[in-house]
Amino acid sequence: MLGKEAATLPEPGLPRLGRYSGIDGLRETTKELSFEKAIGRKVRVGQHTYEGSGRAGDLSAVFGAPKRSEDESTFFRVAKDSPTYSRFVSNLPAKPAISPHQRREEGSRRMQQAERERERQLVAALPWDPSASSALPLTPVDPFTIVLAEVNVVSQRLRHSVTSHIPALSTAAEYFFRPGIEGKRLRPTLSLLMASALATEAPPAFATEIDIRPPAHHATELRRRQQRIAEIAEMIHVASLLHDDVIDDASTRRGVLSLNSTMGNKTAILAGDFLLARASVSLAALRNTEIVELLSQVLEHLVSGEIMQMTATESERLDLEHYLSKTYCKTASLMANSAKAVAVLGGHSPEVCELAWKYGKHLGLAFQIVDDVLDLTASSSILGKPALNDMKSGLATAPVLFAAQEQPELKPLILRKFKHERDVSNAMAMVMATKGIERAKELAQHHANLAADMIRMLPPAQCEHAVLCRRALIEITSKVLTRSK
Repeated sequence: MLGKEAATLPEPGLPRLGRYSGIDGLRETTKELSFEKAIGRKVRVGQHTYEGSGRAGDLSAVFGAPKRSEDESTFFRVAKDSPTYSRFVSNLPAKPAISPHQRREEGSRRMQQAERERERQLVAALPWDPSASSALPLTPVDPFTIVLAEVNVVSQRLRHSVTSHIPALSTAAEYFFRPGIEGKRLRPTLSLLMASALATEAPPAFATEIDIRPPAHHATELRRRQQRIAEIAEMIHVASLLHDDVIDDASTRRGVLSLNSTMGNKTAILAGDFLLARASVSLAALRNTEIVELLSQVLEHLVSGEIMQMTATESERLDLEHYLSKTYCKTASLMANSAKAVAVLGGHSPEVCELAWKYGKHLGLAFQIVDDVLDLTASSSILGKPALNDMKSGLATAPVLFAAQEQPELKPLILRKFKHERDVSNAMAMVMATKGIERAKELAQHHANLAADMIRMLPPAQCEHAVLCRRALIEITSKVLTRSK
């Protein structure tokens, strides 16, 4: 090491300089002076000769204890005037110019690599061999068909649970639970598939029978309790839609007029609050404090995500990490914690519960990123809600943030929340001229792949139905990426 040889040199009066962080610190001070090319040979600076070994070391070992003095500036002035400096600097290869866009791409790549490394460490810590259960049948399955009968039972119970003796409140609360406009019912489907993927046998026959016991009733059957999780997740989801439509002043939802458009903002907000109250009753009836904690966190995250969105600073509006944190709170938290909740109810190990949570987290992030792409690329008639709604609401989502890395002219539009005339159309033109949408799709693919990996890491399935449901959960990660609305 440079320091080891140089420290034994006989020359007296070695300059005592400040302590630097190795080569990088020295480069910061001398700018062009690079010891990487010089430490493999003798370097003469003023009256002193340094014998290098060819390996970069701690230069403070050469220059002595930390002490700043006039010797420091004298040393570097002499160094830059020396013939040695001129020789090796002239031979240095030119550093390739790296644009800010390339640096951000590299940062994004490293972030994904770090995420994959964390998942690798998770696999290494599992108390079972995940390779024994990673091979799932490749036969295509329709994930929604497998649990359709149970999801219908949950939907009917929901319509029964949200009734009220106040007619207007019942009408409002039931608005998005009516047959035909119930939506994809993705969250109940995920919860029930996860419950079956971890089970030792197929669901019992009574699981497809109508259950109209009141929300406060404590169900003792495991499958009924897991159905309650599916029910609670859907109530929380619909409540968040009602509130979002008021905040965004949306006029349509699921291809029909939004509730706030038909009954007013106050009624829509109160209907959402009513659904959350009924969800809380069903949650308390489970009599499981860990489940209460998990799903209470979802409510906290929904509010936190909305506040993060509303109060974002200028730097946060341009920050992809802030976008992903907000997206987790507003979308992925519900999927993650409801998936974990059914695993906890099933009595599974902490490792299995964590895999269920990670599946929901990554699937939720992929789902929302695709949703943000569709907001830019699909028509209102296909989406069932206004297109370009995010930009019109002043929000920059993943495709726009990626585009801004290539088109700096987009940043001022993001910072002023697209408020000026033609800002939205100009921003769209810039997004379409970049790889913003392509990179957003790649990010969604990354999270979808991680979600599928979580299912492959589960311990060996205990029955054929569990194998089928695991295949369905992986299939959903593909459907999320290819959906058109």
